[in-house]
Amino acid sequence: MIEATWGSDPRFSGGDSYRFVRAEGRTFPSHRCLVPASEFHMLVGKKRFRVSLDDGNHFYLAGIWEPAMGDWPLSYRVVTVPANPEVARYQERHGAIIYRRQVEHWLDLTFPEVDLLVTPPARTFLVEEVRAGAQQRTLAL
Repeated sequence: MIEATWGSDPRFSGGDSYRFVRAEGRTFPSHRCLVPASEFHMLVGKKRFRVSLDDGNHFYLAGIWEPAMGDWPLSYRVVTVPANPEVARYQERHGAIIYRRQVEHWLDLTFPEVDLLVTPPARTFLVEEVRAGAQQRTLAL
């Protein structure tokens, strides 16, 4: 595991740092990485929602890393797919989920992207509103 900055170097995109890259129509033959997660959050208006796997397992988000250049550090972007039914009620896309059993497939390039970067089926996620003062659960391995 290494630390990396989330987002691309803004010098190459008109001052904007992009944190996500769409999966559709793309191949990722190199620089693949994984972002470990137990949940991700969505902000909808003034409400915040926590999204976790329905079975409580941790997972990974498919990522692409970029080497450090000049004064910009090693960085990564999360690959996104169209949202599954639970998340689609709140937003159009979410990070591509890589299950623990798929880790080597993503990192070793043993499966085509089209087989891994898919929208999860219905009833994959549990979506909960995060109330004021609520603490994020921790992931213990």
